[in-house]
Amino acid sequence: MLDVQFGEASDFGKVRTNNEDSIGSFIPASRQQARSHGFLFAVADGVGGLDLGEVASATAISVITGEFAKSESGAMLISLLPRLIQQANSAVHDYTLTRSNGGRKMATTIVACALRYDQAVVSHVGDSRCYLVRNGKARQVTQDHTLVNEQRKVGLISAEEIANSDSRHVLIRSLGPEMFVSPDTSVVTILPGDVLVLCTDGLHDEMREEEIAAIASQKKDAVQIARELVARAVEIDGGDNTTAQVVRVRSVEQVGMYRGRPYRLPTM
Repeated sequence: MLDVQFGEASDFGKVRTNNEDSIGSFIPASRQQARSHGFLFAVADGVGGLDLGEVASATAISVITGEFAKSESGAMLISLLPRLIQQANSAVHDYTLTRSNGGRKMATTIVACALRYDQAVVSHVGDSRCYLVRNGKARQVTQDHTLVNEQRKVGLISAEEIANSDSRHVLIRSLGPEMFVSPDTSVVTILPGDVLVLCTDGLHDEMREEEIAAIASQKKDAVQIARELVARAVEIDGGDNTTAQVVRVRSVEQVGMYRGRPYRLPTM
């Protein structure tokens, strides 16, 4: 059956006096729950420059992890995750409308990864990322919802120019500002030995994919790897909050799908 090891770490950085990043997870309590629900990991980054970024990120994580735990047994993850992110968006948006909030605006990014059987479903809004590290190489699963990334897609800016652009942190999609949001969702078939890294821009802005892959591929405990990733990013710059979740896949359960429902493959 699916078995994973995970670790997480977060750091204020060298400049910020508060941490607007939030992290959360759902770990099944039994083998049965691992098959009926699976695992969930999520990272959110409160948008700097707006009020209460830490409240926005914490609210989003609380909603998505809490609702995942209460979800229907056997729910299809590819449709469940975007729905939960929309619920998280509604919670953040509604908070800005409360009288006690005094009209203050807040927003957050989010990346969530649910694992069950031999698949990882990744859904995200904003520029928090998920990487898949396999055989010593990292592949970015998510695509940033930023102005410069949209410009790159249409050829107005090169990938090399993005790192030096003053607009590289301008989001075109986040949780909170609008009543509805559209997350991007993808499915990855996972293998034993794979490592998934969920992180905020405080990490991926400072580290090349090659360095992320080198650290994540070490034969160390997942907690140690998460701490090392964060420490390295802060060492390089430290101008932002920095957060990482590391999920190492130790074994998977291969299944087939029929009309959206899994079935066990016959053993040879």
